[in-house]
Amino acid sequence: MGPILSASQLPGRLYGISVGTGDPELITLKGLRYLREADVVAFPSGRHGQPGIAEQIIAPWLAQCQVLLALEFPYVQDETVLQVAWKKAATEVWTYLKQGKTVAFACEGDVSFYSTFTYLAQALHHHHADIPMEIVPGVSSPYAAAAALRIPLTVWGQRYVVLPALHQLHELETVLAWAEVVVLLKVSSVYSQVWQILRQRNLLARSWVVERATHPNQVIYGDLSDRPTLQLSYFSLLIIHNSPPH
Repeated sequence: MGPILSASQLPGRLYGISVGTGDPELITLKGLRYLREADVVAFPSGRHGQPGIAEQIIAPWLAQCQVLLALEFPYVQDETVLQVAWKKAATEVWTYLKQGKTVAFACEGDVSFYSTFTYLAQALHHHHADIPMEIVPGVSSPYAAAAALRIPLTVWGQRYVVLPALHQLHELETVLAWAEVVVLLKVSSVYSQVWQILRQRNLLARSWVVERATHPNQVIYGDLSDRPTLQLSYFSLLIIHNSPPH
């Protein structure tokens, strides 16, 4: 437990704000209001000194008087390294919350969908359970990608599965045995393996890759039959329609 604060020292409120996948206009009205009202706006720092995606999305909506707090979350799978980063980020955010300031954490996509905010919130709650917190939902990448493709993601009673491809590729063939729609997140590093599975099942013509959905440099690859290899960015997903459209 962290130190007990007096009534005059109650912690500020923490907002987890979903800001969508790239287009700044995809943030909700509530999310925009909270973002503009916040004393401090936090977001994951970018790589190689460049602004991160969430930071780019919210840039048009920020005021000069707001404190901007870039938090470092390394792109690694080592849980020990990640735990250290989450704890450090929580300490930085607590510096402002304990002063009674409102902190809005801007999260790409939806804040509850494979989100960095989850780990930050857990680390904060572990030491400061009394922090008031609110979550604002938003547009996540599978829905943004379907909109970019101008296709329905699901219809009628179709069974829909999302797999984080980097961690769950071994589940793909099992899932394809029963799900009609499958979305593979962050497919870039395993794309060639996925392509072979789709070829064996004759699904390449009903599969699409969307890279950086709704971002200004969005790229779409349709009918993957002649694309056994693709050089994709980290933020790429693949949609598979495992049954003919109704």
